[in-house]
Amino acid sequence: MQKSTIALQKPTMQTAIKKHIFAISGSLRSGSSNHNILSFLRKLSPEEINFTVYDELATIPPFDPGNDNDTPPESVTKFRKIIADADGIIICTPEYAFGIPGQLKNALDWTVSSGSFSGKPTALITASTGGENAHAALLKVLGAIDATISDDTTLLISFIRSKMDTSGKITDKETEEKLKFVLNKLLINL
Repeated sequence: MQKSTIALQKPTMQTAIKKHIFAISGSLRSGSSNHNILSFLRKLSPEEINFTVYDELATIPPFDPGNDNDTPPESVTKFRKIIADADGIIICTPEYAFGIPGQLKNALDWTVSSGSFSGKPTALITASTGGENAHAALLKVLGAIDATISDDTTLLISFIRSKMDTSGKITDKETEEKLKFVLNKLLINL
């Protein structure tokens, strides 16, 4: 009787665990400039990066400190967990009425007590007609929730619609280069 031999192969390359970037648009409209910017960044991301664009911001209920307990609403629990599990966060948002879009601010309020942003490498891109007020306010909010952010991972893009074509493709080379720079700086920090 012959002995069967099983040849064990040594792995030629270790299987790397993919890093995960969680991207949040401050606009609820799927075809917005902000969603288009996140799509552009997703295409630029290296193959070893899992890049997820969150599209459930509208499902998060209004923040209520009375409901911020051991059993918060399910959509809040899910949002917090995705943030906590991500290696890095990108927020790309417009400015509404000289401030942070309400639904984005609401979602961030739900993360205060959970600490899910604490120490998390974060990039902030504000792309709007103006954007200065929302950008400044969001930097304060991200500081309050202990996100790790630097000048290199923040970008204010004013008059965004003049820098994109009607299909949402970025046509301004300077804006494109600045977006690449911010993404690269975030990737270094993962």
